[in-house]
Amino acid sequence: METHRVIEETAREAYGRLLSYLVVNWRDLQVVEDAIGDAFLAALETWPKVGVPDKPEAWLITAARRRLIDRARRVRISESALPTLLAMSEDTQRLASSNAAFPDERLKMMFLCTHPAIDPVMRTPLMLQTVLGIDAARIASAFIIKPSTMSQRLTRIKAKIRTERLTFEMPDEEEIPDRLDSVLEAIYAAYGSGWDEAAIVDSPRKKLAEEALYLGRLLLPFAPREPEVYGLLALMLHCEARREARHDAGGNYVPLSEQECARWNQALIMEAERYLHTASHAGGIGRFQLMAAIQSVHAQRLSTGRIEWAAIVQLYEGLIRLHPTLGALIGRAAAVAEAYGPESGVTLLEAIPSAEVVNYQPYWALAGHLYKRMNREDDARSAYSRAVGLSTDVSVRQFLSRKASTL
Repeated sequence: METHRVIEETAREAYGRLLSYLVVNWRDLQVVEDAIGDAFLAALETWPKVGVPDKPEAWLITAARRRLIDRARRVRISESALPTLLAMSEDTQRLASSNAAFPDERLKMMFLCTHPAIDPVMRTPLMLQTVLGIDAARIASAFIIKPSTMSQRLTRIKAKIRTERLTFEMPDEEEIPDRLDSVLEAIYAAYGSGWDEAAIVDSPRKKLAEEALYLGRLLLPFAPREPEVYGLLALMLHCEARREARHDAGGNYVPLSEQECARWNQALIMEAERYLHTASHAGGIGRFQLMAAIQSVHAQRLSTGRIEWAAIVQLYEGLIRLHPTLGALIGRAAAVAEAYGPESGVTLLEAIPSAEVVNYQPYWALAGHLYKRMNREDDARSAYSRAVGLSTDVSVRQFLSRKASTL
């Protein structure tokens, strides 16, 4: 059982790195996925008998690479394929016999997923599944669609890759800016997935926030003049700086506006501010810069003792003009309610089509809060009940239940 646990952990933590390393070198996603699947099956058969190897990742890469060589010879793939595989073999042997870190090619793989033949709408979900190992249900939640719909779309896009025999090539340097948005979106979605589950002890996605920050920093050399890269890093770092303050000593959820500033990580806030400053001087404004700027205004409470809600409203207005997502619309309603009164916030909330928010927890949590302030007790109870039912974080459910119980 211990061996099976190691294999499961390796699959969860290293699959994206293994896949990315092989696809970046081999270019054929379907064939590589099959080879890695065979390698894990071989591990399940072999490791319980001979023990777990010192370097599980190198063992799995070697096994997968053997499958690729066998297939290349069997189907008589072009002569150029075997030298690539043999070079990979030398790399694997070197890694297995040294203390060198396994090469992390996930960022390259993410750019490979921006192949022109892949529907732009599906590039980010494809990255999230193949490179970062996020399941279709979680991806669907991030994109506010049904899990079955997302699963079908991912299946179709992989079928297209297979039937059209798409091979993955890195974009030229001048193409990277045009392909950057999908990569940024994937890193941001991965961070959000890890952030949402940071308080869940056994969640396999807890490390995703850390991985997203790592990939964000790794992205800087790829696109050193792109302000949105700095904006995304600033956004994630501002959020990360408040991780410990999200819950009190008793594990109770604490909303941002009520958090103790002294518990924020000032070093991360300063790093975020440096990236945001760099972005502001790089030319052009984008959604991640505006989202980071909103978090920056919240961070100013550390020195001023207050939140400048009017400034946050203005930033949300700019964000909605650029990128009118459901989250941005609800964030604006919350800021307007704080700056100009709950009635103004509710007006904005109720203008959002009901079909879009039926299963969106932040909408119902804010609605409950604002209805409570307006003494619309029945509406508040109903909204809080819906928000509690949609919450996946136990501490958030308890927080909302406590709010509802005081009505």
